[in-house]
Amino acid sequence: LTLPQFVQLMDNFVGEDVSLSTVKRLTAFIKGEYKQTEEEKKKQLEKVHHMSHVAQRKQLLEALFEKWDSNACGSLDLEEVVAVLSTFKGGMGKEALMKAKEQLCSRYPQLSRVGKLSSKAFQTFLELIASKFTGNEDETIDNLVRFLTTSVEQSHTKSLQSSARRKWLQDIQQAAETSGSSMEPVYKAVIKVLSQDMEAHGANKRISAYIALLEENQLSPEQGQVLLRYVACTADDAPHVLNQVLHRDMKGISFAAIDQGKPIYVPRVQLHGNVHFWNSGRPEEERKGSLLVLPLYDAHWRVFGILGLDTLWDQCHKSIFLIHEITFYEGVCHAFSKAYHHICMRENVLQVAVTALDWLYPRTPSIKAVTTYLVAPGKDKNYVLFKVITTDNTGQKEIHSSPIVLLREENLLRHYLFKCTDSSEVTLTSVYGEHHIAVPLHDLSRQTLGIFDISIGQHKKLPPQEQKELQKMLKMAQAACSEILQRSLEEREPTQVLEAERVANMRHAGILFHRFMLQELRECV
Repeated sequence: LTLPQFVQLMDNFVGEDVSLSTVKRLTAFIKGEYKQTEEEKKKQLEKVHHMSHVAQRKQLLEALFEKWDSNACGSLDLEEVVAVLSTFKGGMGKEALMKAKEQLCSRYPQLSRVGKLSSKAFQTFLELIASKFTGNEDETIDNLVRFLTTSVEQSHTKSLQSSARRKWLQDIQQAAETSGSSMEPVYKAVIKVLSQDMEAHGANKRISAYIALLEENQLSPEQGQVLLRYVACTADDAPHVLNQVLHRDMKGISFAAIDQGKPIYVPRVQLHGNVHFWNSGRPEEERKGSLLVLPLYDAHWRVFGILGLDTLWDQCHKSIFLIHEITFYEGVCHAFSKAYHHICMRENVLQVAVTALDWLYPRTPSIKAVTTYLVAPGKDKNYVLFKVITTDNTGQKEIHSSPIVLLREENLLRHYLFKCTDSSEVTLTSVYGEHHIAVPLHDLSRQTLGIFDISIGQHKKLPPQEQKELQKMLKMAQAACSEILQRSLEEREPTQVLEAERVANMRHAGILFHRFMLQELRECV
């Protein structure tokens, strides 16, 4: 137990109306009765040491990945890494390297197709290699890190460029984490990052940028099963590009970039012959410049859209995109993908919460209200709570498209919500005579992802049957949220159990709640 968890456990145990003398007697009892053997102390120290060691290794390997990924593109070429590693210890470790590579491709099935290593896959690869050598694994990791660090040199200017770019890419993720469930701040952050980089490292070229996402083509499937909808672009292009739809049977190179799964670069659009111009009124003499289209990948390296850039607005018609710029734009795609799927994950969690509450309300008439919160980063490494769903005693819900933000210091009467978040444990309290049960939803590391704040009015507890239904709902909601988070991991290929999940393709994450409820029912039968 962590300190907040221990305090919360004791708080729940003694209840609200207990006297100070009783608390003192309980404290004295625990102090007197709690014993820890030498073996338990040793195990605890070993656990703390192991956790610290794992964190330090992770930090070390992440720093190495960043050094190799000098253009901040978010991935490394597998074969390039293998080529360098094949000379480790004078080439004596080639057999270990090949075995580790085979295991890695087994763990990350998409690697054999795309040949790109994420930061996590890179760390896994080095750990697998180290495990194949005889001797101390930590020493081998250290030797590998030293070897790979000296294998890549970086000038001071390149280092400063890389540092600035990483900071800008972090702004995209921050926009996702602090925007509730709106994509607009993320789109704006992407456009801003591209403009900043062009100003600092791109000879101040004037560019157009746009994001288009794949959608199922329901209205005209004869033009292709999917279409590209342009959801964001630079301000000057908005009248011509925003909300436009590109079909497969139209001019353009975007679908070719999607099908090939790699960037397509057209240095001179006027000579290409298959470029789609959204601004049909642009004079022929102004249809000059470079065009670049990059595919957007999810964690499983499946394409879900494109990022496009061109220099048609630039007065210097010889403006071209350099290799370091193109590589950085791949990093922008990677950062956007993480941000986009973070918001999708949050929307899916909300859908689970809505479905769970719909299931709960007819079965628990004693519940007066349920307010659902999501945890989000705040300033100075603190966090805030987003109020996202309010449900009254009839089950009527209000979903807040612009979340109401709760800060710890401004909500003393809601302090129990922050205690629940800190401890990641159920918290019981009463506010103005109204009893509340705050229940956390956990992420995969058992940190608090969200909270159900359940008001049961004047009752100190629910009737037994209603309590049982509430516990069942919370268990299924947690299972569904864990499944959503598991699906976002790159090692895990998504699986569907119900046909409805395949049809909906996870657009309706609430189906997961019913799937787990059905699975439990089957097990009971």
